[in-house]
Amino acid sequence: MNSPSAAVALPPVPTAALPAETRADPAPERAGIVFVHGMRTSSAIWERQVEHVRDAGHDAVAVDLPAHGALHRERFSMPRAFEVLDEAAGSFGADRPVVVVGLSLGGYTSLAWAAHHASTATAATAPHLSGVVAAGCSSDPKGKPVALFRDVAHLAVTGTTTVRRGLRDASLAWRAALTGGRSRAGGLEVAALLGDAAPRPGWDIVTDALTHLAGRSSVASTRALRVPVWFVNGARDRMRLEESRHVAAAERGALVVVPDAGHDVNSDAPDAFNRVLSRALHDFARA
Repeated sequence: MNSPSAAVALPPVPTAALPAETRADPAPERAGIVFVHGMRTSSAIWERQVEHVRDAGHDAVAVDLPAHGALHRERFSMPRAFEVLDEAAGSFGADRPVVVVGLSLGGYTSLAWAAHHASTATAATAPHLSGVVAAGCSSDPKGKPVALFRDVAHLAVTGTTTVRRGLRDASLAWRAALTGGRSRAGGLEVAALLGDAAPRPGWDIVTDALTHLAGRSSVASTRALRVPVWFVNGARDRMRLEESRHVAAAERGALVVVPDAGHDVNSDAPDAFNRVLSRALHDFARA
């Protein structure tokens, strides 16, 4: 069992309260930073963050996960995603400290990748990981909720008539699985998460990704790490269901909730996200 968190766990405070001097001041030991995007997007979402950390003197690379961006012809799998992150981390040199920053699917993947290396890699092959920034991934994918979402994504691939017939029942099951049958302010309807339920290109990516997430616990991945983990969520993100469990699982955990931002917190509030990122890099350098 992990010891109590040694780092200050930030409360869900407005990021405007973060010290302004951290915005462009580089960490004492400049890390190589790997940015990992979310579902059905690409490395392009990190443009402002890559520019920000490079201005502060860090090296940075934003990767495309399999089935996305430059790798769009591949199917998503977690082993292949690990290879992508291995290559990116290795590009900075064997002894360079590495920070991984992931959003949504990228956050879950980053936590799983870091935990994989923490448990299986030797000192000679493991990346020199300094910390993880995990955004929009504070609902543990292990168990029924993600399996239900995966099944609804499959419905979206198979046809509109099937979707309309199955969406209401799947939506009710999704909400019941997450809330124990109780209502929750803001709603947790599958329809709201999926948007337009009509079939469209790309939902096979969702099915593949959620298949690889189902059965994996982001809380367990966090618990396996011996480096600081910062969780960053938008205040309007509906998927912040277990952020306190994730912070408690970290040996050195922190939580920042960005006001007026949704699930895509780095795009909704890029300046605030960059301030948080700068402060996280300082924390990681002191670890």
